Amino acid sequence: MKWWLAATVTVVPTEATQQALGYPSLFLLVLIGALVPVVPTGALVSTAAAVAVHQTVPFALAMVFLTASLAAFCGDAALYWLGRRGMRSKNGSRWLEAIRSRAPEERLEQAQDKLAHHGTAVLVLSRLVPAGRIPVMLACLMAKWPLRRFMRGNLPACLAWAVTYQLIGILGGSLFPEPWEGVVAAVALTVVIGAAPSLWRRVRGTRAA
Repeated sequence: MKWWLAATVTVVPTEATQQALGYPSLFLLVLIGALVPVVPTGALVSTAAAVAVHQTVPFALAMVFLTASLAAFCGDAALYWLGRRGMRSKNGSRWLEAIRSRAPEERLEQAQDKLAHHGTAVLVLSRLVPAGRIPVMLACLMAKWPLRRFMRGNLPACLAWAVTYQLIGILGGSLFPEPWEGVVAAVALTVVIGAAPSLWRRVRGTRAA
């Protein structure tokens, strides 16, 4: 009985410390990833979920979901606001240039066409498709959507995104007994899912050629 109490005393502060450091770090990294689209935010959410599966602290997975979705929503809103400022400015802005540089002309035309026909539903899909968020965001900027309209459409997109990558992490964490094994599996699954669309486009392009 004494060893069980000792183990409990040892484990609980460790998990509490992980949460105290982990959630703010997750929020900050996802926020930065939304503003600077080079951080693999999906992999971060999957990793956090894979670790949360093995924790005994209540509502760990719920906290990962809330933290990730809120950070993504705030980051998208901030980037869109900065993009709108750049659109109104004669000289543009470095944020607007960063958005334009990550939206190839072909992808932008597709995003504009889909946005014109399907409206805010395209925002949800853009968050789930790798490299689909920025072209759709730029299409919204060029269509002169107000920030409030963009935020209304982007909220369910961020929630769906957080759920999707959290489920990947839960799957990876549930397959293995050790948290680090679940993290590796979650990251691998995220990389495969992220690379699949570009590989498919290359295969189609090779066949067409």
